[in-house]
Amino acid sequence: MLVGYSSSSGEDSEAELNLSDPRKPGQEKEDDDVSDGCCSARKRARTEDERVIKTRLPLPGCLLTMFPDEVEPQNEDSSLHGGRLRSFKHERGNWATYVYLSYHPEEEFMELLQELLSTAGASGVVLTPQEEFHLSLSQTVVLRHHWIQPFTQSLRTDLARCKRFVCTASKLKVYCNAEKTRTFLGIEVCSGHTQLLDLARVVDRTMTEFRLDTFYKEPSFHVSLAWCVGDVIEKLKECIQELQRVVDEQEEGPFVLRLEGMELHCKTGNKTFCFPLQT
Repeated sequence: MLVGYSSSSGEDSEAELNLSDPRKPGQEKEDDDVSDGCCSARKRARTEDERVIKTRLPLPGCLLTMFPDEVEPQNEDSSLHGGRLRSFKHERGNWATYVYLSYHPEEEFMELLQELLSTAGASGVVLTPQEEFHLSLSQTVVLRHHWIQPFTQSLRTDLARCKRFVCTASKLKVYCNAEKTRTFLGIEVCSGHTQLLDLARVVDRTMTEFRLDTFYKEPSFHVSLAWCVGDVIEKLKECIQELQRVVDEQEEGPFVLRLEGMELHCKTGNKTFCFPLQT
């Protein structure tokens, strides 16, 4: 007996089409139009964003300079610093740091300094006066920026127990930095050495805490008066006696530099911190 089977190939093909593309007939063009519209909208938005970026105004200068102290100023051109060279290479985040006792010069001191510069110049040594005067109580060390707050807090805590004092200086002496790049004419302390040594030891405790170099074992406490580039120790020593006579033979008697030890300072980069001593 012959059984008739209906052909399902056409139906299967239609089913496959319907499964792979469920859209109704005539919907294809509509969907394509929507897709094209979305692409056009995205392109327009992207074009507008690019136009905004291109026309964005630069930040005002006042905003760019709102936080100038967060980065230490740097310039490696020695000609801009009187020929002076860095003791160590500048790196971002590294701050040159030292602790000192300030000296605020009076008119008598400035007149004496001019006489000393003139006398040294007559002997062939051209000296440049210091821009500011101080007595160092630490070496110059490199401090990381994020150490500044704990470092200065440690100094403040320890120095708060130290008492005020007075020291004097009257003897000229020649110094040269470790790199032999600068020579200094200084005036050495003649009284108050013990108090200064005690302060240096207090500062050394903080230096040790942060694994930094401590002060010299046998320091010659002094105030630098003037300097010149290079190692000219011997040449300056040749006229040191004549320079000392200028100090000793002032009209009102030998000049004595008097330092009031009321507070210490710590300079790190372009920041300066003050630590008052006990009365």
